[in-house]
Amino acid sequence: MWNTVFPYLLSGISVGGQYALIAIGYTMVYGILRLINFAHGDVFMVAGIIMVYMAASGVPLWLCIPLVLVLTALIGFVIERVAYKPLRTAPRMSAMISAIGVSYTLQNLVLYVTGGLNQIYPTIPWISDSVTIFGATTKMVTVITPILTIVLVVALVALINHTKIGMAMRAVSRDFETSQLMGIKINRVISTTFVIGTFLAGVASVLYFTNYTTVIQTSGAMPGLKAFVAAVFGGIGSIPGAVVGAFIIGIAENIIKGLDIILFKAGIISGPMGLATFSDAFTFALLIIILAVKPTGLFGEKITDKV
Repeated sequence: MWNTVFPYLLSGISVGGQYALIAIGYTMVYGILRLINFAHGDVFMVAGIIMVYMAASGVPLWLCIPLVLVLTALIGFVIERVAYKPLRTAPRMSAMISAIGVSYTLQNLVLYVTGGLNQIYPTIPWISDSVTIFGATTKMVTVITPILTIVLVVALVALINHTKIGMAMRAVSRDFETSQLMGIKINRVISTTFVIGTFLAGVASVLYFTNYTTVIQTSGAMPGLKAFVAAVFGGIGSIPGAVVGAFIIGIAENIIKGLDIILFKAGIISGPMGLATFSDAFTFALLIIILAVKPTGLFGEKITDKV
């Protein structure tokens, strides 16, 4: 039984780590701006497209990865300055509509560049190699992802808790207007938040597309949505919550994908029932349940508005 479940568990932990890196971007931006950045999943997709074209142009892979991460962070900075900064004092709905506009703009730009054709992600040495763990064969990236995710999250939490910019982020997330009056450079804090979030999305892109090697203009939609659900599930605005939520969703999703095989080998069912079809539905059903039962998520704080 364990030999049947373990490969799906391993894959779920890996995918959960990738969702976590994307979810952190959602939760950080929401924590400061109270904005759901719907373009975040598309930035993740654009990072994959940049890698494809950069590798195809002959740039060595060892140089491609840092360049992609830098360019992805730069894209996040530009999006914030062009699409969100001018709407800083506008109603929140305006910024949300702008985010949706950025999302469709990125998708259509990639559609124009690629002609809608599937792009094959380059094979990255070492992390694309196969490895056997307790009898389960998987890619090295599956092992690296949760470790790298935890390292990056610890580094991010240390930055937020022990640096000047981190202190400014915490202050702005608590009270935007008062922070501004106290002399905190709001625009710098927000830009830094977008840069960090999109940088992590770039890391997630490298890990994700090493496993799922086809990139098209809609490749960021589903991972982006699932990472958003993870952020809400964990308590949007909470980084540890986003990470825990992402790992739970990644593991549950992959267990459901293998549920037919697991139940068949356990002798519970006699043939396939198509339960893998519900792997995506589970994620969104979970969102409905968590919003109905605990709207603030697992680690979210209940906010009381002062009148």
